[in-house]
Amino acid sequence: MAMAEQRNDKPGRSAAPRERTGWLSRIAPGVRNAFAKRETPENLWVKCPDTGEMIYRPDLEAALWVTPSGHHMRIGAAQRLQFTFDDGKFERISSPAVVEDPLRFPDVKPYPDRLKAARKASGELDALAIGVGNIMGQPTMVVVQDFAFMGGSLGMAVGEAFIKAAQEAVRRNIPFVIFTAAGGARMQEGTLALMQMARTTLAVNEVKAAGLPYVVVLTDPTTGGVMASYAMLGDVHLAEPNALIGFAGRRVIEQTIRETLPPGFQRSEFLVERGMVDRVVSRGELRAVLSSILKTLMMGRAHLPAA
Repeated sequence: MAMAEQRNDKPGRSAAPRERTGWLSRIAPGVRNAFAKRETPENLWVKCPDTGEMIYRPDLEAALWVTPSGHHMRIGAAQRLQFTFDDGKFERISSPAVVEDPLRFPDVKPYPDRLKAARKASGELDALAIGVGNIMGQPTMVVVQDFAFMGGSLGMAVGEAFIKAAQEAVRRNIPFVIFTAAGGARMQEGTLALMQMARTTLAVNEVKAAGLPYVVVLTDPTTGGVMASYAMLGDVHLAEPNALIGFAGRRVIEQTIRETLPPGFQRSEFLVERGMVDRVVSRGELRAVLSSILKTLMMGRAHLPAA
Protein backbone atom coordinates (compact mmCIF):
# COMPACT_ATOMS: atom_id res chain seq x y z
CA MET A 1 0.00 0.00 0.00
CA ALA A 2 2.82 2.36 0.91
CA MET A 3 4.61 1.53 -2.30
CA ALA A 4 1.47 2.30 -4.26
CA GLU A 5 1.13 5.65 -2.51
CA GLN A 6 4.80 6.49 -3.20
CA ARG A 7 4.36 5.55 -6.83
CA ASN A 8 1.33 7.84 -7.13
CA ASP A 9 3.10 10.72 -5.38
CA LYS A 10 6.05 10.51 -7.75
CA PRO A 11 6.38 13.73 -9.80
CA GLY A 12 6.18 13.31 -13.52
CA ARG A 13 4.18 14.11 -16.60
CA SER A 14 0.52 13.22 -16.38
CA ALA A 15 -0.58 10.74 -18.98
CA ALA A 16 -2.79 12.25 -21.70
CA PRO A 17 -6.29 10.76 -21.86
CA ARG A 18 -6.56 8.16 -24.56
CA GLU A 19 -8.93 9.01 -27.39
CA ARG A 20 -11.53 6.36 -27.90
CA THR A 21 -11.44 5.12 -31.44
CA GLY A 22 -13.43 2.34 -32.99
CA TRP A 23 -12.25 -0.29 -35.37
CA LEU A 24 -13.80 1.58 -38.32
CA SER A 25 -11.70 4.66 -37.58
CA ARG A 26 -8.52 2.59 -37.53
CA ILE A 27 -9.30 0.93 -40.84
CA ALA A 28 -10.71 3.96 -42.72
CA PRO A 29 -10.13 7.25 -40.85
CA GLY A 30 -12.21 9.35 -43.32
CA VAL A 31 -15.39 7.33 -42.91
CA ARG A 32 -16.31 8.85 -39.54
CA ASN A 33 -16.18 12.40 -40.98
CA ALA A 34 -18.34 11.39 -43.93
CA PHE A 35 -21.20 10.48 -41.61
CA ALA A 36 -20.70 13.36 -39.15
CA LYS A 37 -23.74 15.53 -38.42
CA ARG A 38 -23.76 18.67 -40.52
CA GLU A 39 -25.60 21.91 -39.88
CA THR A 40 -28.18 22.76 -42.57
CA PRO A 41 -28.97 26.45 -43.29
CA GLU A 42 -32.43 27.42 -42.07
CA ASN A 43 -33.60 29.05 -45.31
CA LEU A 44 -32.30 26.46 -47.74
CA TRP A 45 -35.84 25.64 -48.93
CA VAL A 46 -38.66 28.05 -49.77
CA LYS A 47 -42.33 27.12 -49.95
CA CYS A 48 -44.30 28.19 -53.02
CA PRO A 49 -47.38 30.16 -51.86
CA ASP A 50 -49.47 28.78 -54.73
CA THR A 51 -48.70 25.06 -54.77
CA GLY A 52 -46.98 24.44 -51.45
CA GLU A 53 -44.00 22.96 -53.30
CA MET A 54 -40.65 23.21 -51.54
CA ILE A 55 -38.13 24.92 -53.82
CA TYR A 56 -34.36 24.85 -53.45
CA ARG A 57 -33.35 28.43 -52.62
CA PRO A 58 -30.40 28.74 -55.06
CA ASP A 59 -32.70 27.55 -57.88
CA LEU A 60 -35.30 30.13 -56.88
CA GLU A 61 -32.71 32.90 -56.84
CA ALA A 62 -31.49 31.87 -60.28
CA ALA A 63 -35.11 32.11 -61.51
CA LEU A 64 -35.38 35.69 -60.17
CA TRP A 65 -37.66 34.48 -57.38
CA VAL A 66 -40.28 33.15 -59.76
CA THR A 67 -41.55 29.70 -58.75
CA PRO A 68 -42.04 26.82 -61.24
CA SER A 69 -45.80 27.50 -61.05
CA GLY A 70 -45.16 31.08 -62.25
CA HIS A 71 -45.79 32.81 -58.93
CA HIS A 72 -43.76 36.03 -58.67
CA MET A 73 -42.53 36.30 -55.10
CA ARG A 74 -41.89 39.69 -53.56
CA ILE A 75 -38.29 40.86 -53.62
CA GLY A 76 -36.40 43.66 -51.91
CA ALA A 77 -35.16 46.92 -53.40
CA ALA A 78 -31.51 45.83 -53.65
CA GLN A 79 -32.44 42.65 -55.54
CA ARG A 80 -34.79 44.52 -57.84
CA LEU A 81 -32.13 47.06 -58.78
CA GLN A 82 -29.58 44.31 -59.35
CA PHE A 83 -31.96 42.35 -61.59
CA THR A 84 -32.88 45.46 -63.60
CA PHE A 85 -29.52 46.96 -64.53
CA ASP A 86 -26.89 45.56 -66.91
CA ASP A 87 -24.58 43.11 -65.08
CA GLY A 88 -26.20 44.24 -61.83
CA LYS A 89 -24.09 47.42 -61.87
CA PHE A 90 -25.61 50.75 -60.90
CA GLU A 91 -25.04 53.91 -58.89
CA ARG A 92 -26.98 54.28 -55.68
CA ILE A 93 -28.29 57.78 -55.00
CA SER A 94 -28.86 58.70 -51.38
CA SER A 95 -32.27 59.88 -50.25
CA PRO A 96 -32.70 63.27 -48.53
CA ALA A 97 -32.92 63.25 -44.75
CA VAL A 98 -36.31 64.01 -43.20
CA VAL A 99 -37.66 64.56 -39.71
CA GLU A 100 -38.54 61.26 -38.08
CA ASP A 101 -41.81 60.97 -36.18
CA PRO A 102 -42.86 64.62 -36.83
CA LEU A 103 -46.31 64.04 -35.25
CA ARG A 104 -44.99 62.03 -32.25
CA PHE A 105 -47.51 59.42 -33.24
CA PRO A 106 -48.90 57.49 -30.23
CA ASP A 107 -48.76 53.72 -30.74
CA VAL A 108 -48.22 50.46 -28.87
CA LYS A 109 -44.74 50.42 -30.40
CA PRO A 110 -43.14 53.86 -30.91
CA TYR A 111 -42.77 54.92 -34.53
CA PRO A 112 -38.96 55.40 -34.25
CA ASP A 113 -38.68 51.81 -33.01
CA ARG A 114 -40.72 50.60 -35.99
CA LEU A 115 -38.36 52.47 -38.31
CA LYS A 116 -35.30 50.92 -36.65
CA ALA A 117 -36.77 47.43 -36.95
CA ALA A 118 -37.68 47.99 -40.62
CA ARG A 119 -34.20 49.31 -41.41
CA LYS A 120 -32.56 46.36 -39.74
CA ALA A 121 -34.77 43.86 -41.57
CA SER A 122 -34.56 45.43 -45.05
CA GLY A 123 -31.13 47.08 -45.01
CA GLU A 124 -32.69 50.27 -46.43
CA LEU A 125 -33.16 53.67 -44.81
CA ASP A 126 -36.78 53.84 -45.94
CA ALA A 127 -39.25 52.28 -48.36
CA LEU A 128 -37.85 53.86 -51.56
CA ALA A 129 -34.42 53.14 -53.07
CA ILE A 130 -32.87 55.04 -55.98
CA GLY A 131 -30.44 53.71 -58.56
CA VAL A 132 -29.13 54.89 -61.92
CA GLY A 133 -27.53 52.70 -64.56
CA ASN A 134 -28.04 51.10 -67.95
CA ILE A 135 -30.92 48.83 -68.99
CA MET A 136 -29.56 47.04 -72.05
CA GLY A 137 -27.48 50.10 -72.84
CA GLN A 138 -30.18 52.70 -72.10
CA PRO A 139 -29.24 55.03 -69.19
CA THR A 140 -32.19 55.10 -66.80
CA MET A 141 -33.20 56.43 -63.40
CA VAL A 142 -34.92 53.65 -61.44
CA VAL A 143 -36.68 53.86 -58.09
CA VAL A 144 -37.99 50.83 -56.21
CA GLN A 145 -40.51 50.62 -53.40
CA ASP A 146 -39.75 47.88 -50.90
CA PHE A 147 -42.91 46.32 -49.47
CA ALA A 148 -40.83 44.73 -46.71
CA PHE A 149 -40.23 48.22 -45.28
CA MET A 150 -43.47 48.96 -43.43
CA GLY A 151 -45.54 47.78 -46.37
CA GLY A 152 -43.78 50.18 -48.77
CA SER A 153 -45.92 52.94 -47.26
CA LEU A 154 -45.75 56.47 -48.63
CA GLY A 155 -44.33 58.92 -46.13
CA MET A 156 -42.17 62.02 -46.10
CA ALA A 157 -38.96 60.09 -46.77
CA VAL A 158 -40.49 58.29 -49.76
CA GLY A 159 -41.88 61.56 -51.13
CA GLU A 160 -38.53 63.35 -50.83
CA ALA A 161 -36.69 60.41 -52.42
CA PHE A 162 -39.16 60.30 -55.32
CA ILE A 163 -38.80 64.04 -55.96
CA LYS A 164 -35.01 63.86 -55.85
CA ALA A 165 -34.99 60.95 -58.33
CA ALA A 166 -37.33 62.82 -60.70
CA GLN A 167 -35.22 65.97 -60.57
CA GLU A 168 -32.05 63.95 -61.09
CA ALA A 169 -33.61 62.25 -64.13
CA VAL A 170 -34.38 65.68 -65.60
CA ARG A 171 -30.87 66.93 -64.85
CA ARG A 172 -29.28 63.89 -66.50
CA ASN A 173 -31.82 63.87 -69.35
CA ILE A 174 -32.68 60.18 -68.87
CA PRO A 175 -35.95 58.21 -68.52
CA PHE A 176 -37.59 57.64 -65.14
CA VAL A 177 -38.84 54.17 -64.14
CA ILE A 178 -40.53 53.18 -60.89
CA PHE A 179 -41.36 49.76 -59.47
CA THR A 180 -44.30 50.29 -57.14
CA ALA A 181 -45.24 48.12 -54.15
CA ALA A 182 -47.19 49.73 -51.33
CA GLY A 183 -50.15 49.43 -49.05
CA GLY A 184 -50.83 53.17 -49.19
CA ALA A 185 -49.87 56.23 -47.16
CA ARG A 186 -48.06 55.83 -43.83
CA MET A 187 -50.55 56.37 -41.04
CA GLN A 188 -47.86 57.38 -38.51
CA GLU A 189 -47.29 60.55 -40.53
CA GLY A 190 -50.96 61.45 -41.07
CA THR A 191 -51.64 64.37 -43.41
CA LEU A 192 -47.92 64.86 -43.98
CA ALA A 193 -47.94 61.48 -45.74
CA LEU A 194 -51.04 62.38 -47.76
CA MET A 195 -49.34 65.58 -48.92
CA GLN A 196 -46.73 63.45 -50.71
CA MET A 197 -49.40 62.38 -53.22
CA ALA A 198 -49.60 65.94 -54.55
CA ARG A 199 -45.86 66.58 -54.31
CA THR A 200 -44.92 63.42 -56.23
CA THR A 201 -47.54 64.28 -58.88
CA LEU A 202 -45.85 67.63 -59.44
CA ALA A 203 -42.49 65.85 -59.73
CA VAL A 204 -43.93 63.56 -62.42
CA ASN A 205 -45.15 66.66 -64.28
CA GLU A 206 -41.58 68.02 -64.26
CA VAL A 207 -40.32 64.83 -65.89
CA LYS A 208 -43.01 64.96 -68.55
CA ALA A 209 -42.46 68.69 -69.15
CA ALA A 210 -38.84 67.83 -69.94
CA GLY A 211 -40.08 65.38 -72.59
CA LEU A 212 -38.72 62.36 -70.72
CA PRO A 213 -40.51 58.99 -70.44
CA TYR A 214 -42.05 58.01 -67.11
CA VAL A 215 -42.75 54.27 -66.98
CA VAL A 216 -44.50 52.52 -64.08
CA VAL A 217 -44.05 48.82 -63.28
CA LEU A 218 -46.81 47.72 -60.92
CA THR A 219 -45.79 44.88 -58.61
CA ASP A 220 -47.67 43.00 -55.93
CA PRO A 221 -49.27 44.79 -54.15
CA THR A 222 -49.86 48.38 -55.31
CA THR A 223 -52.78 49.93 -53.44
CA GLY A 224 -54.08 52.98 -51.56
CA GLY A 225 -52.58 56.44 -51.92
CA VAL A 226 -49.73 55.23 -54.11
CA MET A 227 -52.23 53.78 -56.57
CA ALA A 228 -54.16 57.07 -56.46
CA SER A 229 -51.10 59.17 -57.32
CA TYR A 230 -47.83 58.45 -59.14
CA ALA A 231 -48.56 54.76 -59.80
CA MET A 232 -51.26 55.73 -62.32
CA LEU A 233 -49.50 58.65 -64.02
CA GLY A 234 -47.08 56.75 -66.25
CA ASP A 235 -46.73 57.07 -70.00
CA VAL A 236 -46.73 53.27 -70.02
CA HIS A 237 -48.02 50.94 -67.29
CA LEU A 238 -46.52 47.47 -67.01
CA ALA A 239 -47.39 44.91 -64.35
CA GLU A 240 -46.02 41.63 -63.07
CA PRO A 241 -48.31 38.58 -63.35
CA ASN A 242 -51.12 38.28 -60.79
CA ALA A 243 -50.12 41.50 -59.02
CA LEU A 244 -52.77 43.01 -56.74
CA ILE A 245 -53.53 46.51 -58.02
CA GLY A 246 -56.29 48.72 -56.64
CA PHE A 247 -57.27 51.52 -54.29
CA ALA A 248 -59.59 49.93 -51.72
CA GLY A 249 -59.70 46.26 -50.79
CA ARG A 250 -62.06 43.73 -52.35
CA ARG A 251 -64.04 43.18 -49.13
CA VAL A 252 -64.58 46.92 -48.59
CA ILE A 253 -65.84 47.37 -52.15
CA GLU A 254 -68.21 44.41 -51.92
CA GLN A 255 -69.66 45.70 -48.64
CA THR A 256 -70.08 49.18 -50.12
CA ILE A 257 -71.78 48.26 -53.40
CA ARG A 258 -73.40 45.09 -51.98
CA GLU A 259 -72.37 43.00 -54.95
CA THR A 260 -70.00 40.09 -55.45
CA LEU A 261 -66.99 41.07 -57.51
CA PRO A 262 -65.81 38.82 -60.39
CA PRO A 263 -62.91 36.37 -59.95
CA GLY A 264 -59.50 37.92 -60.47
CA PHE A 265 -60.79 41.40 -59.68
CA GLN A 266 -57.92 43.88 -59.09
CA ARG A 267 -55.35 41.46 -60.51
CA SER A 268 -53.03 42.60 -63.31
CA GLU A 269 -54.53 40.26 -65.95
CA PHE A 270 -58.04 41.52 -65.15
CA LEU A 271 -56.88 45.14 -65.47
CA VAL A 272 -55.15 44.57 -68.81
CA GLU A 273 -58.45 43.42 -70.30
CA ARG A 274 -60.05 46.67 -69.14
CA GLY A 275 -57.29 49.01 -70.30
CA MET A 276 -55.98 50.04 -66.89
CA VAL A 277 -52.64 48.29 -67.47
CA ASP A 278 -50.89 48.23 -70.84
CA ARG A 279 -49.14 44.89 -70.55
CA VAL A 280 -48.41 42.09 -68.10
CA VAL A 281 -44.73 41.14 -68.25
CA SER A 282 -42.98 38.30 -66.44
CA ARG A 283 -39.95 39.22 -64.38
CA GLY A 284 -37.53 37.47 -66.69
CA GLU A 285 -38.69 39.57 -69.66
CA LEU A 286 -38.91 42.94 -67.90
CA ARG A 287 -35.43 44.16 -68.80
CA ALA A 288 -35.92 43.53 -72.52
CA VAL A 289 -39.41 45.08 -72.55
CA LEU A 290 -38.30 48.15 -70.57
CA SER A 291 -35.29 48.64 -72.82
CA SER A 292 -37.44 48.46 -75.95
CA ILE A 293 -40.02 50.94 -74.58
CA LEU A 294 -37.46 53.41 -73.26
CA LYS A 295 -35.32 53.41 -76.41
CA THR A 296 -38.43 53.92 -78.54
CA LEU A 297 -39.67 56.81 -76.40
CA MET A 298 -36.20 58.38 -76.30
CA MET A 299 -35.74 58.03 -80.05
CA GLY A 300 -34.59 61.26 -81.67
CA ARG A 301 -33.82 63.08 -78.40
CA ALA A 302 -30.09 62.87 -79.09
CA HIS A 303 -30.63 65.06 -82.16
CA LEU A 304 -32.69 67.69 -80.34
CA PRO A 305 -30.99 71.00 -79.40
CA ALA A 306 -30.14 71.40 -75.73
CA ALA A 307 -32.74 73.32 -73.71
